[in-house]
Amino acid sequence: MLRSLDSGVSGLQQFQQEMDVIGNNIANVDTVGFKGANVSFADTFSQTLGSSSNGSMQVGTGVLTAAISNDFTQGSISNTGVKTDMAVNGDGFFAVKDSTNNAQYVTRDGHFSVDSNGYLVTSNGMHVQGYASFDASGVGTLGDIKVDNTGATMADPISGLPVADPSAVSSYSFGTDGKLSVTLADGNSFTRGQVLLQNFTSPGQLMKAGNNLFSNLSGAGPLAAPIPPGTGGVGSIVNSSLEMSNVDLASAMADMIT
Repeated sequence: MLRSLDSGVSGLQQFQQEMDVIGNNIANVDTVGFKGANVSFADTFSQTLGSSSNGSMQVGTGVLTAAISNDFTQGSISNTGVKTDMAVNGDGFFAVKDSTNNAQYVTRDGHFSVDSNGYLVTSNGMHVQGYASFDASGVGTLGDIKVDNTGATMADPISGLPVADPSAVSSYSFGTDGKLSVTLADGNSFTRGQVLLQNFTSPGQLMKAGNNLFSNLSGAGPLAAPIPPGTGGVGSIVNSSLEMSNVDLASAMADMIT
């Protein structure tokens, strides 16, 4: 009798855990870049009572939660008209850094803005990572993406040699390849930097860290360094758009009823 009650209670406990996951999915149905989670169950060790010519006689002792895994399927992409908003169409994550402690994270939330210092940041102030600058041969240097006139050159009126262009920034834009194009007040334009994407061999090992961030990057097996969008198996960037939550509300409500 006690064994049967224990088995039944184990089922109630695991179903409660599944309800917690479903409830969190529903709560984040409008969260930008949110990835829902799924619960899978496994039976617990079965007690062997004896054996017969037909095989062993076993009694199960209940159920346990085998895994709670993130679902990284693509969410719908919604146009916002904001030039610093970006959505990843395909695989890959934006790489961001906490400037206070240099902790590294990834996210699918591309709701970015430019702060008072010119840095491209997330809604909670994380610095977006990528090629911070390019040298004369076009080789990029990894770092914080910043909107300013660093790297802009103009011809010296006397020698004709390239010198730093002191003109102020007039406007800027991002391409589908993540490149940041800056136009100066004198009409000179140049490529200031490039937003890159990070991919992983086992994204299921990423851990949700709150604020739409994922941690445990090393455990997920990063595929080398971040790479330009549209290359090496990562997706492209959809400008002035955001990827919405991939939670299907109707399906989640049906799961809750079940």
